[in-house]
Amino acid sequence: MSKVKIACLVSGGGTNLGALIKAQQEGILTSGEIKLVISSKADAYALTRAENAGIKTAVAVKKELGSQEAFEAEIKKLLKENEIDLIILAGFMTILSADFTKDYPDRIINVHPALIPSFCGKGAYGLKVHEMALEYGVKVTGATVHFVNEIPDGGKIIMQKAVDIKDNDTAETLQKRVMEEAEWKILPLAAEKVSAEIIKNK
Repeated sequence: MSKVKIACLVSGGGTNLGALIKAQQEGILTSGEIKLVISSKADAYALTRAENAGIKTAVAVKKELGSQEAFEAEIKKLLKENEIDLIILAGFMTILSADFTKDYPDRIINVHPALIPSFCGKGAYGLKVHEMALEYGVKVTGATVHFVNEIPDGGKIIMQKAVDIKDNDTAETLQKRVMEEAEWKILPLAAEKVSAEIIKNK
């Protein structure tokens, strides 16, 4: 089999997407190739990142499509048209329904900015995750790449990387360090690992 075709689902600036594109250019991600970037927001900077890298883009806005069902149907249509093998949630701010995830078992991966099972689940996203970690007083946090199933942050863990918390950390400084030291490193490595496994099992 040739390379695994990857679609990245995005909603914002696309820093994780940027890390994946860089990994592809540097030969870290070689078993898979990003073929499509789908954004849930028409003005997401992630789309510009994809276009600059010569990657095909598409937009699916839930509000315009009218419902979660229509939104997910549109995403499925795009995935099918582009023969996508693996879906990476790279800062995608919509929780996918069980109806969606069951169609792609072990084919959707996500990066979460904490060491699951800590500070995860419904409502734990973005800066809030880091606020929770600081509030609790843990000394170590990090990032987790996991498979996506019907339970938010509940799928099998693929890779984790720890990041130490400093005494003077704010949620913002912690978020930045977790991205730089953990998320941007393990997401491309996990994408490569899963892509290689898909090829092996074809």
